[in-house]
Amino acid sequence: MRPMLDDIELPQVQEIRTLERRALAEHKPPGMTGSRLQDLGRHPLHLLVGGVKSGPDAQAFVETLNDRFHAGKPVSFIADIVADAELETVLIDDLRIQEIAGKPQRYAYVLTLREYREPVAPAAGAALDTGILDEARKLMDDLVNGLDIGLAFASGLERFVDPLSELLTRLRNARGG
Repeated sequence: MRPMLDDIELPQVQEIRTLERRALAEHKPPGMTGSRLQDLGRHPLHLLVGGVKSGPDAQAFVETLNDRFHAGKPVSFIADIVADAELETVLIDDLRIQEIAGKPQRYAYVLTLREYREPVAPAAGAALDTGILDEARKLMDDLVNGLDIGLAFASGLERFVDPLSELLTRLRNARGG
């Protein structure tokens, strides 16, 4: 069985490399020597698939791969070599295409694929409190009302300008200059 990317059969695959990594968290308990490791599962699987396509339909093949790459959407992937990894859906992270010189209608391709994991929906109880917006509006209204009082306060200080100016002048004269 040839590897398939969505509905595209990948011809003349010459190389498939996989990269799998575990997610480990190290915990150092206080007062103890050493540490404990917690296995958090694995990171998304990465694949490198390289091959060659030749013939009259090679140009159409390359264009189809390029369209899927630029769409940026998850696609299905099937290959015997990664069947045990339970890999079903991938994102195309990178696509490299090279026309092979001296060989008409022949292209080398390299796909970098990353396992796609459906994002987890937030829990029903974890939704945002809808009253937050109302509370924020009330706080803003209170702030605006406070600013109105501030204007009245500033205009109420005008009556102290002349007495304080005279006091300042007398203090300067008493200091000598």
